[in-house]
Amino acid sequence: MSDWPQGHNGGDRHGRGSTGAEPEGARVMRQVQRGSGAGPRPSAPSRGVPPQPTYTDGYGEDAYDGYNTGQVYGSPGGGGPQEPPGSHGRGPRPAPNWRKRIKWTAITVVTVLVVVSVGTYFWADSKLKREVDLSKVIDRPDGGEGTNYLIVGSDSREGMSAEEKKKLHTGSAEGKRTDSMMILHVGDNGNTMISLPRDSNVTIPTFKGSESGKTFPGTGRQVKLNAAYAEDGPELLVRTVEANTGLRIDHYAEIGFGGFAKIVDAVGGVEMDIPKAFKDDKSGADFKAGKQTLNGEQALAFVRTRYAFAGSDLDRTKNQQKFLAALASQTATPSTVLNPFKLYPTMGAGLDTLTVDKDMSLWNLASMFWAMKGITGGEGKSMNMPISGNSANGNLQWDTAKVKTLVNQLKNDETVTVSGN
Repeated sequence: MSDWPQGHNGGDRHGRGSTGAEPEGARVMRQVQRGSGAGPRPSAPSRGVPPQPTYTDGYGEDAYDGYNTGQVYGSPGGGGPQEPPGSHGRGPRPAPNWRKRIKWTAITVVTVLVVVSVGTYFWADSKLKREVDLSKVIDRPDGGEGTNYLIVGSDSREGMSAEEKKKLHTGSAEGKRTDSMMILHVGDNGNTMISLPRDSNVTIPTFKGSESGKTFPGTGRQVKLNAAYAEDGPELLVRTVEANTGLRIDHYAEIGFGGFAKIVDAVGGVEMDIPKAFKDDKSGADFKAGKQTLNGEQALAFVRTRYAFAGSDLDRTKNQQKFLAALASQTATPSTVLNPFKLYPTMGAGLDTLTVDKDMSLWNLASMFWAMKGITGGEGKSMNMPISGNSANGNLQWDTAKVKTLVNQLKNDETVTVSGN
């Protein structure tokens, strides 16, 4: 008697019917099970239910998690297992890409700095007053190594109100004269700043008028150096310095009273160590000995005073060098350069009243400025033009032999060994 339950079709234990043919559904299911190689075969068929295939998730685990209905769960399109409920299609949040963030932050900062720098350059360049034409200077000496600047402080009162003139003790004289003159040599073997006393005795050479274009022959006329500026301005001053020294001047820079005081105030004052107290009613100077911070008004009085000193103009030129070097040193500090609220007022105050030659670039101006700063730090030399005594007309006479040696050293960009008074 058969062990199969009633209702069976009388087939054998493999599900084949009495005819010996296997039911189609059972055959297909068995082939799927054998071909998949994805898991163990069922130990025995369930009664009345054909054997079901076993599916795994690719890691040897049952993908159905206990469900064995033969239904395959997956995406609406029938492809692959469905994501767990509540995932909403989102995987784990990726870690921040700090390298990429730092890269783009750096690019942004550099871009902003470039834009600001370029804008500042064109702003500053547009404010320079390029009014001195050195091409009008005739019979010029040959150039040498390095760059030579003629730096002039004039007593110009242009743009100053009556109240400002009174406050700064400038007086109200018309026109303008030179209160200080310096040659600054910038080279590879050290920078040198040489003051030219305004009372220096010089010969006015043949020159071409800066306005008329007319040639004025030299007659051997001897005057104080500042008279050349008063007679025909910067071009004749350059011509006279070149003719009396043999040194070619490459660039010219001049600033007046008002501009000088504004620069000092814009930078917040300049600290000076004054070795000995002095007072001068004409310049308004009244200083005690010791370290102190000078504002614009006090600074102007300091660099103009000469009657309070035994050496008169020679002592004044030393104070002028000392102060300009200190001003350059204090201005070129991070607290000024990196602070736009100090940098732009300082630059604006200086550029508004600075007069330069037509070929002066901002790079030349920066080079001049940094050279002055370097001299303060001991990276160069400051001196007066060597003086041998007084001339017949009472002016200061240059020491011809020393001046010749000095000029040769500057032309060849050698270390200066000559000393001044």
